[in-house]
Amino acid sequence: MIGIGSLPARAPRLGILPWLTLVFILLTLFMGQAGPLFDWLFPGIDKPVYTRHSFPDLVLDHIFLVTASSLISVIVGVSAGVFATRPVGEEFKPVISAISAIGQTFPPAAVLAVVAPLAGFGFKPALVALALYGLLPIVQNTMAGLETVPSATLEAARGMGLSKREILTRVELPLAMRVITAGIRVSVIVNIGTATIASTVGARSLGTPIISGLVSQNVAFVLQGAILVALLAIVTDLVFERLERFFSVERT
Repeated sequence: MIGIGSLPARAPRLGILPWLTLVFILLTLFMGQAGPLFDWLFPGIDKPVYTRHSFPDLVLDHIFLVTASSLISVIVGVSAGVFATRPVGEEFKPVISAISAIGQTFPPAAVLAVVAPLAGFGFKPALVALALYGLLPIVQNTMAGLETVPSATLEAARGMGLSKREILTRVELPLAMRVITAGIRVSVIVNIGTATIASTVGARSLGTPIISGLVSQNVAFVLQGAILVALLAIVTDLVFERLERFFSVERT
């Protein structure tokens, strides 16, 4: 008779994720050929499909901008959260929380308006604005996750002779990873949508056809950019959902 411990673990179901990913890829590759469809949906529009830039290029630029800004947010946010939960940084915790909240206190458009004259138009101001805007949930969740590690677990780790660095990297961070991942998830999803306004300062993204459509009153352009942004956000959210489940299983 097979014991419970020897039963093979069930593979997690991917659900709708592969299908949505496939739809996103197909729309990215063939949006430029969907002119007849948008011409039928919006009769009388001079240009039914945005053609100034290819949609694969726009998607790659959008993903690169979000990835670069999110990496900065993760590095700075997790480091700040770890520092605030150490004995040496406890008194700085309110300051760190306040500074990280500033990024979301001001609208991204206002941050772009301030940064663009200093850093120039294009990728740089968009990167700074998105990195600042994504800090708050990462900092908060890092502190919350580390503070929920049971004190008994920490005492056991100290009793085993682990150094402070080993306790952080081998005990605290793994146990807090699910909560930290949830904060990163919120930050990345928010930045996927917020990155569309980066086109207002010359950064190329999926917001480019949206802004162009708003200026020229072309609903088709707006819809084409919005559909891809929405699908990208949903697919990314589902990926992070599975990451959170993975860390939950690892923790148990």
